[in-house]
Amino acid sequence: MANRLTQIATRTGDDGSTGLGDGSRVAKDALRIQALGDVDELNSGLGLLLAEPLPDDVRELLVAIQHELFNLGGELSILGYELLKADAVLRLDEALAHYNAALPRLAEFILPAGTRSAALAHVSRTVARRAERALVALAAVEAVNAAPRQYLNRLSDLLFVLARVLNRANLDGLGGDDVYWRSERLARQREP
Repeated sequence: MANRLTQIATRTGDDGSTGLGDGSRVAKDALRIQALGDVDELNSGLGLLLAEPLPDDVRELLVAIQHELFNLGGELSILGYELLKADAVLRLDEALAHYNAALPRLAEFILPAGTRSAALAHVSRTVARRAERALVALAAVEAVNAAPRQYLNRLSDLLFVLARVLNRANLDGLGGDDVYWRSERLARQREP
């Protein structure tokens, strides 16, 4: 990707096609473009989360993830190219183990709620899941490296854990705990 954008409004996409990093053109609704769009939306969601008050270590982690997502997008834009390496997946595994170790074990389902930062992490988690689904769909018809799919899978798990961490961070005076789902069926089962 040696070329840098110097002109944003090129009008070359007016026919419903878009350019890939290798110069080829594909339809804007192609599976590869859908996956790219979902990864871009995920990265934008993390940008919104980064606009919130966050613990320094979480902020540093999310900035690193944004760079890795940009690499993932670059890999998707050039067929046969590899930018996202297996060590990026390992870094997410390490972060998952680190942050999950300090959390209480979940005995109930939780709602995607709580503090604003936790809710934004949950929104990004759902976009990560969608991006993963788009990548799986793409891999069913075209060659896709394993690391990007694994990365998105781990990232959605990490964002779930980080949402729980952010609910407890109390940076905005609203933190405390997860918001638990109240199942009427489970409540009836517990009644004597």
